[in-house]
Amino acid sequence: MNPLTSPFTHNNQSVRKVMLQVQIAAFPALMTHTYLFGFGIVVQWTLAVVTLIVVESLMLKLRGRPIKPYVTDMSGMITVTGLVFCVPPEAPWWIIVTGSSFALVFGKHLYGGLGYNPFNPAMLGYAFLLISFPLQMTQWTLPASLSGHSIGFIESASYIFTGQINGVTVDALTGATPLNEVRTGLSQGMSVQDSLTNEVKSKAYGISSWGWVNVAFLVGGLWLLLNRTINWQYPVGFLGALALISFVFHQYDPDTYPPVMFTLLSGGTMLAAFFIITDPVTASTTPLGKLVYAAGIGVLVYIIRNWGAFPDGIAFAVLLMNIAVPLIDLYTRPRVFGHKGKI
Repeated sequence: MNPLTSPFTHNNQSVRKVMLQVQIAAFPALMTHTYLFGFGIVVQWTLAVVTLIVVESLMLKLRGRPIKPYVTDMSGMITVTGLVFCVPPEAPWWIIVTGSSFALVFGKHLYGGLGYNPFNPAMLGYAFLLISFPLQMTQWTLPASLSGHSIGFIESASYIFTGQINGVTVDALTGATPLNEVRTGLSQGMSVQDSLTNEVKSKAYGISSWGWVNVAFLVGGLWLLLNRTINWQYPVGFLGALALISFVFHQYDPDTYPPVMFTLLSGGTMLAAFFIITDPVTASTTPLGKLVYAAGIGVLVYIIRNWGAFPDGIAFAVLLMNIAVPLIDLYTRPRVFGHKGKI
């Protein structure tokens, strides 16, 4: 009998192939981010990959596992890539090294490696950095349209490792993100529109620099949907819930609550929708459960953004819903084939 034909169902996917597809899908966002904000993210990603190789090799050695097959399955690469997009591009070098190490050790290996971790490793590392180093994690690189200076690779590396460019300390390279500006403006009695003055200045074709990065993630995410690398329930549930609650509150008070488009194209919204919450290990696995899980993250993100202590609550929303996954799966399990209800 030919092993490649029925009665067996074959899946040509593998861990390495899936992870490679996700990595490729994130490439447009990486290029867009580099074009708009400079080469800081490239330096950070390089540091994260070096940290990944060292930490993964050390942990696998301590666990008595072969190094090459586990390091090359690219699961750790997805973790550090997701984290890199959450870290300010010009953050000190030790931020990404510390965050990547924490994500890999405490988010993956201490639970037994890939497939056994209950929490999303990238978001665990991100939450650790936000809580431990709030100052460094809130100073984001301004787009070239605002700072008036495009940052090259050498300049970025110098700034990340020394805090200086050509021996001079430069503060104008960093500032608040639109989410931070809205939060700060509201605390000072300003309306949402008045708080977004800088964002308006950085817009191209009606979309801000931060918004274009989200658009790039959307493009990569749609490609993942088309080749069935991820399930549609995750982005639909997350973006649908986030858009709906944003629309309701904006209609209620447009001076306090941002419009839907701003909500969807700010922070790490599209990164979360297509690359973070779709993690098959830590997300719900039932068809209905995927929608519930994703919608729950969307609602929590909106709540934390508007009333919580952090401007973008994606990390905490994901981790909270990770905890709820066993309960969601329990109550959303589809009926067994042939099941008959009570008469």
